[in-house]
Amino acid sequence: MSDELHRVVARLCEVFGPLRWSEFQGQTRVVIPREHLFAALKLLKEELGFDMLIDVTCVDYLYYPRPPAEGRFGLVYSLLDTKRNLRVFVRTFLNLPDLEVPSVVPLWEAANWLERELYDMFGIKFTGHPDLRRILLPEGVVDHPLRKDYPLQGRGERHNLPVITRAEG
Repeated sequence: MSDELHRVVARLCEVFGPLRWSEFQGQTRVVIPREHLFAALKLLKEELGFDMLIDVTCVDYLYYPRPPAEGRFGLVYSLLDTKRNLRVFVRTFLNLPDLEVPSVVPLWEAANWLERELYDMFGIKFTGHPDLRRILLPEGVVDHPLRKDYPLQGRGERHNLPVITRAEG
């Protein structure tokens, strides 16, 4: 890990206490407890220079051989400091039935659609999101198809979706 990334992790640990972190193939990963997630992301942006949100994604660890003890879902934020070309991955864990975290749209507008996608596909709720509704599936779908316990063939909802016809031309 570079000295600059080491200072980033050290600053996070100074503010939020001892944190789990690792480096693998040049990627620095930090696990932040959910209760400190928004504050840590705000610190990373405003004090430590991570000015770009690259992605927000989720991993469902339901059938992993050794799932994390912290929770079934790993919510991952990929951040970039564009001036120093530094990347850091921030992860927090969530467990059913409490799949709620604060929205980071106030920090990075790019989170708007990314959070809507995670809400749609995993059922994660982002409190304070300006427009939290489905983005990929119709409103009538009640399940979240990227969860590992969702059946591969679906639950029959495809047959109830409206047919979209296109004008010939």
